Amino acid sequence: MKRLLIAAGGGGDAITAAMVHAALHGAHTPALVLTYAWERLVVDPVPGPRGTADFTGLDRPAPHLALVTPRTAPRAPAGSLLPRLAGGLRPALGMLDPYEGVVGLTRQIQAAARWCGADRVDLVDVGGDIVARGDEPTLRSPLGDALALAACAASGLPTDVYVAGPGLDNEVPRAVLEPRLGDPAFALASEDTEGVLPVFDWHPSEAGAMLVAAARGVRGVCGTRDAPAPVVLDDASHQVHRLTGDEALRLSPLARALAGCSALEAAEEVSYTVCGFSEIERERRRAAALPAPPGPRPAADAGDVLERYLAFERALRAEGLGYVTTRRITEELDLTASEADTLHRSLAGGSPTRRAAPLWRLAAEL
Repeated sequence: MKRLLIAAGGGGDAITAAMVHAALHGAHTPALVLTYAWERLVVDPVPGPRGTADFTGLDRPAPHLALVTPRTAPRAPAGSLLPRLAGGLRPALGMLDPYEGVVGLTRQIQAAARWCGADRVDLVDVGGDIVARGDEPTLRSPLGDALALAACAASGLPTDVYVAGPGLDNEVPRAVLEPRLGDPAFALASEDTEGVLPVFDWHPSEAGAMLVAAARGVRGVCGTRDAPAPVVLDDASHQVHRLTGDEALRLSPLARALAGCSALEAAEEVSYTVCGFSEIERERRRAAALPAPPGPRPAADAGDVLERYLAFERALRAEGLGYVTTRRITEELDLTASEADTLHRSLAGGSPTRRAAPLWRLAAEL
């Protein structure tokens, strides 16, 4: 028998699900994590989630169940880190395809449970927007979480909902979430992160990276990309809250309104009604505004890249930040993969090292 977990929103939730599984059941206990292929435009230039038709090389061990392996590949022009993630996580990785709405997702969850021999589901969310009301001014991406919650409710399988690191995704603030979540059930420990730590050498999830850092003892103010405010990592940042599926459903008007929805387009309309926006439409607008990808360019001199980083570091320090994510460094300095790798080696090998895995520590004196 395998444990069945669902990464509520895709992306960093799959990594978080692996950590929650390690904390609850042990990292080597067999498990399957179902996740969306719904990744940032920097990874996948096509707006919205991908479905199974967007991939080659999926394993199909049962009807309505698609497993992602390192041999899986997205069909151009789509992009995805799921195949690489499948090779980097201990749990097996399966795909949630939302194009038939809650109805289709329910079939997929039930098929996965039969294949695993599981009689219950653990639904995992990093940040906490799975219990958003829909009217929070900083809410950006509730739809995937709400679809997964509605499908778990429709599956008939007992469901526990685990919210790890409330507020770390910089959507709904922790102070708003905590009254809804109640007391924490447990806190992730450093040993729970060992199996996922190498993933952050290449995966851009910022909420997941900050959760790992907090579990490993990092404390301070961290700057992330494209967020209204920095995140404070403290003794509560690696806590995990547990709710029943029914409790989470009562807290989510969007999930309740999605019941019976049989198409992603219909789910978008429900999101407009409940929340006033569709995150897929936001992605369409952002994708349309992106400039054409630049052609190949010569690698910048390593010394020049380091000087640019030092100026960037001084500016962030002046803002009161103590840490920064890999994604923010890479995107704000517009680094190629080769340039980023060279810079990271320089920073990690310095004295004192700036590495506070998987974050980067900003030097106090330059």
